Amino acid sequence: MLRDAWRLATGTLTAIPVRPPAVVDRRRACAAMVLAPLAVLPLGLAVTCVVVAGLLLHLPALVTAVLALGAGVLGNRALHLDGLADTVDGLAASYDRERSLAVMKSGTSGPAGVVAIVLVIGLQAAGLASLIALPASWRAAVLAGAAVALSRAALVVCCAHGVRAARPDGLGQTYTQTVPRAVAASVWVLGAVGLAGLGAWAGLPWWRGALAVLLALAVVLFVVRRTTRRFGGVTGDVFGAGIELALAAILVALA
Repeated sequence: MLRDAWRLATGTLTAIPVRPPAVVDRRRACAAMVLAPLAVLPLGLAVTCVVVAGLLLHLPALVTAVLALGAGVLGNRALHLDGLADTVDGLAASYDRERSLAVMKSGTSGPAGVVAIVLVIGLQAAGLASLIALPASWRAAVLAGAAVALSRAALVVCCAHGVRAARPDGLGQTYTQTVPRAVAASVWVLGAVGLAGLGAWAGLPWWRGALAVLLALAVVLFVVRRTTRRFGGVTGDVFGAGIELALAAILVALA
């Protein structure tokens, strides 16, 4: 089961070619969501490598930050940014649930979605650029990669027990309400401890990493609550929006 869950998480959340899982069921979906931060470690490593390359080439911090984030976007086929745009378009389109869901399913990005992408990437780039400018910039590169991986913890919130699916099809039946709340909380506690330690290693106050995780969790909870009220539940697009907003919150808080 664990191998199938790992393949499911890697194949869904990254562009890394993997064999499809032999079986996809709710148990494996739950395990895949819990493993998500570990499954995307290659993306975190890619971000770290780009930051290190930018430091070696003495590129401006903001240029390095944008290039590093671009590597992460390529590594997940821009899937999460697409989810962010669709979610914001759905929220902006109408207060009618069916109309909003139809807009999200159309696959086209409206003005609200485009603006959301620009603002969120801008926040991520500004936060990452500030990290790169730290005295211990090499260690900050590792911290940036960890932030990318930890942002995927948003998925255990979106799939926690009690969070309904907005549609009976798509990701709804397989992923939502699969992760026990205690397990979801444990993932975030471990993330807070890990980022606090890495932050201290990179020269930041230990509490900064923990605060970044708490802020990211608050943002994801707000997104889930808001979309559940408006759409009747969450969708795969909401998963992507949660990830991108969590990453922005972590990087801004660390900065």
